[in-house]
Amino acid sequence: MFTPNYHDGVIQHLINDIDEADFDVTRGGQVEIIGWLYQYYNTEPHDYAVNITGGAVTKNEIPAATQLFTTDWVVRYMVDNSLGKYWLERHPNSDLKSNLDYLLPGEIQTVDSSENLEDMRLIDNAMGSGHILVYAFDVFMKMYAEQGYSSRDAALSIVQNNLYGLEIDKRAYQLAYFALMMKARQYNRRALQPEKVKLNVHVFEDTDTVSPEFLDALSGEYADDIKQIIELFSNAGELGSIIKFDKTFNWTKLRENVEDMHTDALDIFGMNQSKKIVLKVLTIGEIMSTKYDVAVTNPPYLNKFDPDMKKYVKKNYADYSGDLFSVFIFNNINLVKIGGYAAYMTPFVWMFIKTYEKLRSYLVANKEISSLIQMEYSAFEEATVPINTFVLKNVPNGSNGTYIKLSAFKGGMNVQRDKVLEAIANPDIDYLYRTNQANFKKIPGSPIAYWASKNLIHDFEVGKRMENIVVPKVGLQTGDNKIFLRFWYEVGNQNICYSANTISESTLSGKRWFPYNKGGSYRKWFGNYDYVVNWQDNGKMIKEFTWENGNARSVVRNPRFYFQESITWSDITSGDFSARYRTPGSIFDVVGKSAFKLEKQTDLLSLLGLLNAKVTNYIFKILNPTIHLQTGNFANFPVINSKISVYKQVQVAIEITQNDWNSFEESWDFIRHPLLSHIADDNLSIWYYSVVLTNRGAKNVPIFRLWGVK
Repeated sequence: MFTPNYHDGVIQHLINDIDEADFDVTRGGQVEIIGWLYQYYNTEPHDYAVNITGGAVTKNEIPAATQLFTTDWVVRYMVDNSLGKYWLERHPNSDLKSNLDYLLPGEIQTVDSSENLEDMRLIDNAMGSGHILVYAFDVFMKMYAEQGYSSRDAALSIVQNNLYGLEIDKRAYQLAYFALMMKARQYNRRALQPEKVKLNVHVFEDTDTVSPEFLDALSGEYADDIKQIIELFSNAGELGSIIKFDKTFNWTKLRENVEDMHTDALDIFGMNQSKKIVLKVLTIGEIMSTKYDVAVTNPPYLNKFDPDMKKYVKKNYADYSGDLFSVFIFNNINLVKIGGYAAYMTPFVWMFIKTYEKLRSYLVANKEISSLIQMEYSAFEEATVPINTFVLKNVPNGSNGTYIKLSAFKGGMNVQRDKVLEAIANPDIDYLYRTNQANFKKIPGSPIAYWASKNLIHDFEVGKRMENIVVPKVGLQTGDNKIFLRFWYEVGNQNICYSANTISESTLSGKRWFPYNKGGSYRKWFGNYDYVVNWQDNGKMIKEFTWENGNARSVVRNPRFYFQESITWSDITSGDFSARYRTPGSIFDVVGKSAFKLEKQTDLLSLLGLLNAKVTNYIFKILNPTIHLQTGNFANFPVINSKISVYKQVQVAIEITQNDWNSFEESWDFIRHPLLSHIADDNLSIWYYSVVLTNRGAKNVPIFRLWGVK
């Protein structure tokens, strides 16, 4: 599998990076070791797969790209608040609650049920190395003990009746199988007799090796169904648990049909092997089409689809195709019975951004968000994605959900864990929220803004949407900024046109370079005039810029707004939001997002005053707390009419910041450094005046001369 290296690699990670407690067998440490070992073994192929520049992740790369070991406390939260809560609803007097350390505060509704414990089913359909299934085993053991089962009988019943797992990676499947067998063997020695103990964990394999002769030999009432399933699983190693069945199959009859097929002892055409593959596929298909009480998973995070995957996802999951994890969110909540639970660990972008608006709307309207923990943006060390973990209930919304917001607590997953435990111990803590998801529908785009106050929700209901006042737009994408962009001082000043108000004026100027709005750093009111773009002849070179296959590399978006005055903000807003006034004369970029006058009388300056107020930053963090503020989020901002005018105050603010910007050499309107403002004019170099005041391109002037030193 790997070459041991004590200085760099798996062994080094195991020694230096893993908590000592993860090796404690009495606390399930053997499973932790298996999980961590597998993840570190995948480190190099993972890094390669997820860093392919501009390309899709291929079929063979998916396991490495998407396999992430789920942090132990997150596993416990997911299982405690799904399987544990499901049990407590049906057994309100159970002592299990005292063993569920991560069960969040909230109402537990009593459900009248006669379901046998042996009939309860939990599935992890992206099981990885089996961490979730192993902890679920421990929870089931406590349930069985309450029901009077011996640990010996309970262990066998759990692995044969209660736990189900699916995986596309054979190595991960083998580790999960091994981990579950070891758990069962801990209580029952018979567990190591595979002829007597059948685990419900499986790995997907393609059916392209099924021989044509086998297909020809299929006959009878169910032959067409079997062929259809074989075709569905032809790319199972890539699609895995998102394979969709368009009809209901009689799996027992299908299996009987295949089992009854006669095969030649010589097996010239590989009939026996084909038969074995098809029987396995039928078993997996039945598992996929079964309804479960609980589904728990850390699904794959992947949006760089290869063509086959992209086509399949678009066809079968069009409304949820933004990422594989969103497909799993939709799939798994519909995989469980009415009243059942689905638990996940995913990026939290689905809660806010437009790509996942249809998913949010579906969940808010049809399902119940039982609980959710939103982690600090960079808390999950194993992946550079903002993470949340949450539990859905397959019922229409009927009660308040429990939400924990950890964005203020930095320091990694251990800090996040400790804050969750604090909230469980003290439900009155200020970062735990109880709210009804019906409120989310009152906010445009239905963001999962559980911390929004009643007053703010009211503002969304009565306020005028920003898109009804201004027009927010995304601009030019050159295809290669290294070719088409320059700092303004890198080109001859005589080749820059600063004053074009329309595209026709830019063409008539005959100039090559034009001011370019590329967003820039945090700055309010005015500034970030850094770049120029090659827009000669109405952007002829950019428009003709193509890939080798002839496809366009550049995207010219919303050109009718080019060179207009605007309010602009930067796409990436890792800190507070800031907006600036942009004078006429610029082309704007995809990251220099801009809003333009809807009507001639639109008051941009007063609007700018609102946008730079503290409350605006708070509202935008509700609409989208990620580092990217999209035009859709901007468009949904509620504007409340005010009789108070801030026009003059904004004018003053712009003037002050404009003077500040022009006080430094980064500005093409730079005249003199502010430190020189108190030096008498007659003490400044005559040369300084002759060069600097007559030439904006003074960037290459020796600094001692620029500062007026004689």
